[in-house]
Amino acid sequence: MQIIPTILEKNFGQAEKNILLAKDFFRWIQVDVIDGYFSFGKTFELELINKIDQTENVLWETHLMVKEPKNWIKKCDYINASRIIGQVEMMSDVNYFVKTVKDMGIEVGLAYDVNTEINEIPQETDVILLLARKAGFEPKPFNNLIYKKIETLVEIRKEKGLNFKIGVDGGINEENIRQLKNSGVEIAYCGGAIFNGIVENNIKKIKYASEN
Repeated sequence: MQIIPTILEKNFGQAEKNILLAKDFFRWIQVDVIDGYFSFGKTFELELINKIDQTENVLWETHLMVKEPKNWIKKCDYINASRIIGQVEMMSDVNYFVKTVKDMGIEVGLAYDVNTEINEIPQETDVILLLARKAGFEPKPFNNLIYKKIETLVEIRKEKGLNFKIGVDGGINEENIRQLKNSGVEIAYCGGAIFNGIVENNIKKIKYASEN
């Protein structure tokens, strides 16, 4: 199982601090983007990512929790994002989003909020990201109903011969990460489990829990 740290911050200074703490332990880092329409509050300006030093080896993934994710593709390209994931709830044309990102040579993903049903998945989709709690800044408990959605995705992938990876974000910790892996999740997105406390110790714990 791959673990990707998530950066969900209103303040760029805190985002930069967390990125610098995580960059030597992870190849991929996800930057969350909230625009105040999809969810309450706004994250820092995405373009500021280019101001962070010593991140040339980082592969950026952007998670667009925004109105019309297609309108943010150029901003993601500006920071040299290697993967762009958009929430489907405010996306007018899923196929257009996926094709546009792929045509730019960038990996693409679709994200589903905790209560959103899974719909048709375009062939070229690289990642399906399931949120295990409501998107946004407000911390909410991990919703165990996510396991049914994981099961559904595993079935869809097998039946339709698709190649997307399954990711889960929201409330992942040492207690549930192993079960998620056994359910078929290939990418665990972790925020609080990494950054709340001593980061290096947290990373060791969450990696150990995912492997044993």
